[in-house]
Amino acid sequence: MSNISHQVTGAFALMDSLVRHKVEHIFGYPGGAILPIYDELYRWEKENKIIHILSRHEQGAAHAADGYARSTGQVGVCFATSGPGATNLVSGIATAQMDSVPLVLITGQVARPFIGTDAFQEVDIFGITLPIVKHSYVVRDPRNMARIVAEAFYIAQHGRPGPVLIDIPKDVGLEKFMYTPVDPGMVSLPGCKPIVSSKSKPIAKIVQLLNQSSQPLLYIGGGSIIAGAHEVIQHLSSLFQIPVTTTLMGKGIINEQEELSLGMLGMHGTAYANFAVSECDLLIALGARFDDRVTGKLDEFACNAQVIHVDIDPAEVGKNRIPQVAIVGDVKQVVTDILNYVNKTESCNAQLEQTRSWKERISIWKQQYPLLIPKHVNSLSPQEILSTISYLAQDAYFTTDVGQHQMWAAQFLNVLPRHWMSSAGLGTMGYGLPAAMGVQVAFPNKMVICISGDASFQMNLQELGTIAQYNLPVKILIINNKWQGMVRQWQQAFYGERYSHSNMEQGSPDFMKLAQSFGILGLELECRGDILEILRVFLSHNGPCLLNCKVIEDENCYPMVAPGKSNSQMIGITKQVKNIDIASSNQMSYKSKTDV
Repeated sequence: MSNISHQVTGAFALMDSLVRHKVEHIFGYPGGAILPIYDELYRWEKENKIIHILSRHEQGAAHAADGYARSTGQVGVCFATSGPGATNLVSGIATAQMDSVPLVLITGQVARPFIGTDAFQEVDIFGITLPIVKHSYVVRDPRNMARIVAEAFYIAQHGRPGPVLIDIPKDVGLEKFMYTPVDPGMVSLPGCKPIVSSKSKPIAKIVQLLNQSSQPLLYIGGGSIIAGAHEVIQHLSSLFQIPVTTTLMGKGIINEQEELSLGMLGMHGTAYANFAVSECDLLIALGARFDDRVTGKLDEFACNAQVIHVDIDPAEVGKNRIPQVAIVGDVKQVVTDILNYVNKTESCNAQLEQTRSWKERISIWKQQYPLLIPKHVNSLSPQEILSTISYLAQDAYFTTDVGQHQMWAAQFLNVLPRHWMSSAGLGTMGYGLPAAMGVQVAFPNKMVICISGDASFQMNLQELGTIAQYNLPVKILIINNKWQGMVRQWQQAFYGERYSHSNMEQGSPDFMKLAQSFGILGLELECRGDILEILRVFLSHNGPCLLNCKVIEDENCYPMVAPGKSNSQMIGITKQVKNIDIASSNQMSYKSKTDV
């Protein structure tokens, strides 16, 4: 560290600290209380030290920073002003907190003398967000700016990641002082305990249970993606021949076309994943939190299994299910320790024979209860569209909004690690489009596809302006069934078909013309016979593109576990389907990958 030879402002200290922490992109929206920071930002942008992306709404900025963070593994950063600017971040902050996404959110605040006076655009954003952040600060003295920023970045990434808020009064940004920089990692935080490495005793117990098990199952959550544990988990699965099922957040940990992959489990998981979790004798939960959408009726979830639970957050271990073996630690390190122990002790039995009948049972379930792709003669099925795009865009980054299209996407898209961005814990409609902006900013030369619904898309459609301004080549695919699809499905199944305010047809825009009004290519898909041709144009367009897919209005998302039921009691699965042309997801085939 070295002192700056002249006095600087608090705003300078902030920008210098962000650049020192290798921040390349900021998402935000200016306003009165944060103007000193934006004025300083202007100079740093002129010197090409940082890039600011102007969203059209602060919620869009938060979700864009979230998508940036999920896809890169780095901290996402966004700016907002005081009052409504700050409160507009709340949904984005809660989304990041529920899904363990590292964000640093910087808000302007009224000047220090006016705090507590109900000044214009004053709001206690520190207090409002206290339950939904990992930590938060109000910068009362500009001399603390560098230390606070360094602490915020450390906390956001340490252990279980999460959002950190820094609230900066307007006069703090303007005040001059002698500045002492603080470089990354040069902070002492006694409250952030170091991650303890695995100890030999529980590792030995885990290997013993693995060797004894004839029906093991790996249950993988988002913590495994965060830890970058895909390679070691695949090795563990292969070594012991353990089938793998993932949560919505765990998608990408394994190629879902592989024999040992069962896809997603839970409320809209595959039938074979839910049967497997109900029948397994050993459940190895890695970076998962036994969420209610996964477990269904909790006391019947994996009720015949011994449970191994590995998670970096001690609050999650034993919260919903008491495990036989619990380890608090980094998933990648723990699995690596298991593999090293096996190599050292040569304690891996001939697991191929031991689990053969288990894998055969699962194979039969896969054949009897595949994910189905309805192929109506003249109508579009969402499943066929998503299955096709998964084949044609195998290396793409995908974001989703929330609803039926999200669950169909989870069922039919086969993605790579960190190529799947979806609001899982909070279920935030409007997440997909701005998140795709953030991913595209992070990876300007990669294909980024936003899967949205007509209702979700209208939550943050103003971000088409940002996409147009920066010519971000995001591909937006709207599954348009004229309904809040999942709400309609629940009203049909559980509320006597009383469709209270779930139809979106009246007042809905012409999505193709809407895109065109922003200078974005707009396309429509209405006929099944046009799927491949239209998708080729959609994916190959050199720039942003919106595709409005007019799908069957009353198509439901199955399988489905009803509230209060166990995972083995699924709605919408059958061994025989009549009167409709059906293909299973693993039967889709095309002539060549070069069709696009």
